[in-house]
Amino acid sequence: MDITIHTSFLPHEDPDASLAFYRDVLDFEVRNDVGQGRMRWITVGPAGQPDTCILLAPPALDPGITENERTTIAEMMAKGTYGWILLATPDLDGLYDRVRATDTEIVQEPTEQPYGIRDCAFRDPAGNLVRIQELR
Repeated sequence: MDITIHTSFLPHEDPDASLAFYRDVLDFEVRNDVGQGRMRWITVGPAGQPDTCILLAPPALDPGITENERTTIAEMMAKGTYGWILLATPDLDGLYDRVRATDTEIVQEPTEQPYGIRDCAFRDPAGNLVRIQELR
């Protein structure tokens, strides 16, 4: 069986801030931007990898979600426990320096982990955890 991960989802509260972060800080390409105001669905992805995407979307829009569930999602996003993603780069220090030069919340500076990888972590504008490991 031949299966590829094409798109993963991360929520946003402020589409312009999320777009600026993924486009300007991480240097992702904007593949699609539909909707208006806070109700925007933005697809971004790494240059040279047209089949790998992240969909930045407003959370909790499904009509089947209850008001209590919407509240829970909002609370989890505020704590940074709702969404996260793991990325990889051959230049972890360069990327970390680029992110650190912005007002991005740093969670962990580049660290050699006991399980054999070197990585760092920060939060995007919606509070999603972005962990980046170094390709070796």
